[in-house]
Amino acid sequence: MPVEWKKPAKAPDASGAFCDDQSYAVRLWPHRSLPARGFVAFMAGTCILFALPLIALLGTPVLWGILPFFALAIWGMWYALERNTRDGQLSEVLLLTRQTLDLTRHNPRGPDQSWRANPYWVQLRLQPDGGPVENYITLRGAEAGTGRIVELGAFLSPGERATLFAELTDALQRVR
Repeated sequence: MPVEWKKPAKAPDASGAFCDDQSYAVRLWPHRSLPARGFVAFMAGTCILFALPLIALLGTPVLWGILPFFALAIWGMWYALERNTRDGQLSEVLLLTRQTLDLTRHNPRGPDQSWRANPYWVQLRLQPDGGPVENYITLRGAEAGTGRIVELGAFLSPGERATLFAELTDALQRVR
């Protein structure tokens, strides 16, 4: 699951010490199904397979007519995969303390977006079917219900969003 939790440090049970640091941090990012090594292997294989039909055309003027189209196809494949990789650098970081809940979305092709609210007033909602995706998670941060609504983890799978909702609900209960 592309979710990384940093939970508060606890004092050992046998020490008798007290730990009141209730801060949570969670980082979310989309799945990456094609790592850098796989990208290189795929592009090398594509170039080799595209070059095989050209062997029969070596030494003929037809080669020069077809070659630009092969080059354009390879460049288009490279561009699409590279753009997908850049778009996959999206991440969301949620920091939860007793005083604030901060959500920062790091966009790959735009400025970062931030949202802050008091955890006491935050309303966490899971919409199983009503949102743009299944198990849609939203946060609202105002006492009268008039605050801005932000989404959380829309790029995760439905099961991961349900798990995140349960863990975040538990974390909010602990800091309140």
